[in-house]
Amino acid sequence: MQTNENSHVISNLEFNLLAVLKNKAEAVQIYDNYIQDAQQANSQPCVELLQKLQETDKQQAQAVRQHLLEVMQVG
Repeated sequence: MQTNENSHVISNLEFNLLAVLKNKAEAVQIYDNYIQDAQQANSQPCVELLQKLQETDKQQAQAVRQHLLEVMQVG
């Protein structure tokens, strides 16, 4: 059975961006656990590294979200 582009609920690009956004959002949340573990281990360098990584993922998630909004507006 063949499917065409019009039979998809969302485009492959929208789906891919949603998947990336989901992964980034999950990563941002799990960093809180990692940061807490580093704090409990009294490893300030690890805390700082994990906080930087978390901030990078937050920024990337925001960029992906913006691109997703643009792609969805175009249709």
